[in-house]
Amino acid sequence: MGLMNTHTTPLPIVLAGARGHGRRHLDNIRRLQDQGLVRLAGVCELNPLDASELAAFAGELPQQSVDFGALLDSTGARAAVICTPIQTHTELALTAAGRGVHLLLEKPPAATRSDFERILTGVRNAGIACQVGFQSLGSHAVPAIRELVGTGAIGTVRGYGAAGAWVRDDIYYRRAPWAGRRRIGDTDVVDGALTNPLAHAVATALELAGSGAAQDIAGVETELFRAHDIEADDTSCVRVTTTSGLPVTVAVTLCAEQAGEPYVIVHGDRGRITLWYKQDRVLVQRAGHGPQETVHGRTDLLENLVDHLTHGTALLVPPHRTGAFMRVVEAVRNAPEPLALPSGAWHTAPATTGGTRRVVRGIDAAVAAGAETLRLFSELGVPWALPTEVSSS
Repeated sequence: MGLMNTHTTPLPIVLAGARGHGRRHLDNIRRLQDQGLVRLAGVCELNPLDASELAAFAGELPQQSVDFGALLDSTGARAAVICTPIQTHTELALTAAGRGVHLLLEKPPAATRSDFERILTGVRNAGIACQVGFQSLGSHAVPAIRELVGTGAIGTVRGYGAAGAWVRDDIYYRRAPWAGRRRIGDTDVVDGALTNPLAHAVATALELAGSGAAQDIAGVETELFRAHDIEADDTSCVRVTTTSGLPVTVAVTLCAEQAGEPYVIVHGDRGRITLWYKQDRVLVQRAGHGPQETVHGRTDLLENLVDHLTHGTALLVPPHRTGAFMRVVEAVRNAPEPLALPSGAWHTAPATTGGTRRVVRGIDAAVAAGAETLRLFSELGVPWALPTEVSSS
């Protein structure tokens, strides 16, 4: 199927999942609609949006339906944004592919590697464009860092570390029936800290390592823990060994003492580069030079998809570039159940929402140490992280 289409009619788009994180997509679609690039043709929600939620969309309001396929048919949509619960992604993506509708698919693209492979096959067979919603990979900082490393600016790379210390309260795990679940019945969900809220830390580190594809990964070690009374992990680390032999270690928590900006470090033998990926901020520290800090621009992923369809611009995050991330999701899915932290390892504190949050003692330092040393919690001597609980796949 030829993707290029140089006419300037706004691209009709259907949004599946317009509340929660989907509100960001709704706002972004409105921004692009104001520029004449797209038109919100339909919204797929279990409970239709009311007039106040669509107030920003002047003129003709979008069609609404709970039936995604019927909505794609009735609106004549050329593209769809899927921002629904993780376990629904595969069927919705295949529904769009079956109709030749191009996709922006929120991360994580699927809950299992086999479902991800089904999406890859469906997208390939349909000849559609599919962009996976890792918006940090739209950052101009990523190619800038890759280029810096390639010129030998920090010497020989020794490994990649990432850290994410976030605060999420008890309400966070009550926001949806699938929140904090590993599975619902026989259906995999895999809503852990590494695979959903801090998935960008994993994906960005793998991309900086030039190891985004499934075949770039030799092995994955996981250590999964939880302070909350949930199925999934809220405090975890993973070490991915790439086929080049370099480690990519990611340590995260949703039970931070203080919320911090997540970051990725590229460790060289003559310096380091740190990327705060939500801020597109880069710090280069190297032998013989003063520290250099830069802030980079970012290309919006839906805008990039529209550019791809109208001008043939290369997609920034095609699905195969997230295959390595899906290897991590699969390792987390198949790992032993996350260990509940002993009651003495955490305490409760008031949350800004008015509820309470759980705080793991000393976790901010442990997460930073993981990114700094490329070691797992058990190797750092964290008392509740016993070496016998490391799982490998």
